[in-house]
Formats: sequence, C-alpha cells, structure tokens
Amino acid sequence: MDGLKTSDYDFALPAELIAQDPPAERSSSRLLVLDKETGQTAHHRFRQITDFLRPGDCLVLNNTRVIPARLFGVKADTGAGVEVLLLKRRAADLWETLVKPGKKARPGTKLIFGDGRLSGEVTDVVEEGNRLIRFAYTGIWEEILGSLGEMPLPPYITHKLADKNRYQTVYARYEGSAAAPTAGLHFTQPLLETIAKKGVGLAYVTLHVGLGTFRPVKVEDVKEHHMHTEWYEVTAEAAERINETKRRGGRVICVGTTSCRTIESAAPEGIVRPQRGDTDIFIYPGYRFRVLDGLITNFHLPQSTLLMLVSALAGREHVLSAYAEAVRYRYRFFSFGDAMFIC
Repeated sequence: MDGLKTSDYDFALPAELIAQDPPAERSSSRLLVLDKETGQTAHHRFRQITDFLRPGDCLVLNNTRVIPARLFGVKADTGAGVEVLLLKRRAADLWETLVKPGKKARPGTKLIFGDGRLSGEVTDVVEEGNRLIRFAYTGIWEEILGSLGEMPLPPYITHKLADKNRYQTVYARYEGSAAAPTAGLHFTQPLLETIAKKGVGLAYVTLHVGLGTFRPVKVEDVKEHHMHTEWYEVTAEAAERINETKRRGGRVICVGTTSCRTIESAAPEGIVRPQRGDTDIFIYPGYRFRVLDGLITNFHLPQSTLLMLVSALAGREHVLSAYAEAVRYRYRFFSFGDAMFIC
C-alpha cells in the first residue's frame, strides 16, 4: 500500500512558519477546510467553523488539562543542574519522567527542587530511557507543582509564554497532560455556545497527552513504529451522545487527534463504550475509522504520526497537497498555529 514509508510524509516547511506565539484572539486563527473526498480546499477564519457544522452533528473535545510538568532542580550529591519533565503518573507519587541530562540519573539518584519543598528519587529506568521518580513533599502536590513547575512547551517554541492559560483549552478540566490538545486552543466559550445553539452536540472525553504522540518516527517502515500508551476515559454520557449522533445520521467530528484516538480506542466494534484505560492506538493509511467522520486539527510536523493519522482520513496526496497550499498561503504551523477542518 502507498504511504507506508516514513519518508512518504516529508514536506518542506520554512522555519518562519512555525508559530512562536498564540494569536491575539483564539478564534482569529485561520482555517483551511479540506474536502476529504475531492481534495478541494477553501480558506476561512476559525470563527467561521460554525458555517461548516450542521444541526445534529457532534463535536468531541478532549478536556484534559496541562500540568506545569517541567521541573528544574539539582542532584543532591553534586549540585549539578537537572531538568525533569513529568510524563505519566504511575502511582500516587510515582511518575514516569524524562530527565536531562539522563545518563547519570541512575536508580538511587536523589534530586532536590526549588527550596527543598520537593525532592525525588530515581527508582528505575524504563522504556526509551525514561526514569521513574518517586517524589516526597509536605503539603498538597498540585500546589507545590503549581509553584515550582513550568508549562512544558514543545521544543520548537522558543518564545516564553506570557500567559500560561493560552496553552490550555477554555474547557480544560482534568489535570494530567504533558502537552496541550492544541486543536482545541482555537475555541472560545462564546464560540462553543454558538455551536451548541445551532444544534450541534458537545461530547467531552479525556486523554492525557504524553510525549509519545510527538516522538519522531525512527523507522522507515511505518508499521514497525510503536506508540507509547496514554491514559484515556470515555464517560457513559459522552458515549451515549456520540452513539446517538451516529444513529440519527449526524457526523461525529473530533477536535484534535487525541479526541480521535480516544473514541476510536473505545469503539472496537463501531459503538463507543464507556471505559477508561491506556491506549497505544496508531492510526495510519489503511486504517478503517469506526466512528470518526470529520476532524478539526492543527498542521503537524513532517514525518509525524499525527500527519499519518490525518492522511488515513483524507488520503496522503490530498493532505500533502493541502499542506503545500498552506505553506504557499503562509499559514502558521504546529501548536500555536492555524487549523484545518477535514470534512
């Protein structure tokens, strides 16, 4: 099958098109609408998304909340600086982390953060060289993390974020993500209210975004790439709203690849089931979508699993042609960039 090589998803992207700052107003970003059947495109502003939604449709949104997951500390024995990125909670005070520099962070290594209110000990080395760290503190974890941690912006964003809330969706609720579900950053509360008044349902699911979503694909054969697991939950209310939409003939439109991966993980037979757990679902061309009809998403990195997912929905040639057009029209790319609606 065409499109099963990682190099098939490469494209030229001028560095100046990588958005370094969020737009002045969330819904003022641009919107490229792509017809997944014909490949035809149209150019709009995101606030015009309502023109492309129909009564009876259902938007699925990921209500995860990004935690201030980047911690800066020192090694207790040498005083050497260390950076820790919280990836996934394994138990109450046990986290899977990415440590820089990591080679000397062996099991037994003790770390100190801030004024000593937080300490940690490396307990194990796991997949991809990630470290398990058990934290110790007095007080409330969320308050300590809020005072010591920084927002974990992607490495391609070099500007400092003036307002950390701009890296949260307006509907973010459940803390646990190491990165934002960025397609949702374009929505404002008034825009969501307008969408609901039009008769479009809103279903909220949760997937705590880990760095596995953004890790580069290091193999040329797409089928050999292994996704890291991410925790997700679909409530009974969300499942029923999505299933009812399908029964009535409405479209299920996911806001972001994380929402897409969540509902596809929860619907092995085509019916969304209320459930929670870990998913490592990897969607690439050849995948048959069980629930998804349309997708609102940002513009993704070359050769990324996210670009492969989008290509599974709209076809690789249509997607790469639309991306080339976005480059010509100077769209902004990645987390703080513009959006695409594949319908």
